[in-house]
Amino acid sequence: MSPSSTGHPPSPSRYTGMAMLLHWLLGLGLIALFAVGLYMADLPFSPQRLKLYNWHKWAGVSLLVLSLLRLVWRSTHRPPALPAAMVQAMPRWQSMAHHATHHLLYALFFAVPLLGWAYSSAAGFPIVWFGLWQLPDFVSASPDLAEALKPLHKLSALAMAALVLLHVAAALKHQLVDRDGLIGRMWPGPR
Repeated sequence: MSPSSTGHPPSPSRYTGMAMLLHWLLGLGLIALFAVGLYMADLPFSPQRLKLYNWHKWAGVSLLVLSLLRLVWRSTHRPPALPAAMVQAMPRWQSMAHHATHHLLYALFFAVPLLGWAYSSAAGFPIVWFGLWQLPDFVSASPDLAEALKPLHKLSALAMAALVLLHVAAALKHQLVDRDGLIGRMWPGPR
């Protein structure tokens, strides 16, 4: 990149390859985890249900670690600015919704798995990551606390799913209606 007239290099128009990788891994992982969570919740008690619950727990911890990596990457690598023309044309409510959605998603990336971990610990069920490493209990076993945490985990997961759908809908609007190429900033491969 060549320096701009201000003497500073121009800001990048696309996210870094690592940011793209973390975005898509987390996005696909969240979709899979949510789908399995919905499916397993209504299964009768069986070995299959126990297997899915264990998978759900270690996958949730894996996405928690991935979320931490993504937050560290994001805090050390400035994302590309929205195109100036887009910022000027964007109504204030849309700009606020854009920022609020991203901030809430980041908060829920941590809240949902931590609530699940706390629920599992309170219910007296350890998390054995990848079936190899038993993680410490997040809270002490307590049936009352487990009953209080279970709906919080579910509601926060539903809120995150709604925000992910909103994020996808906004990306599709930019791609299919506005045709502004905004999705290309996070799409892997040559542009």
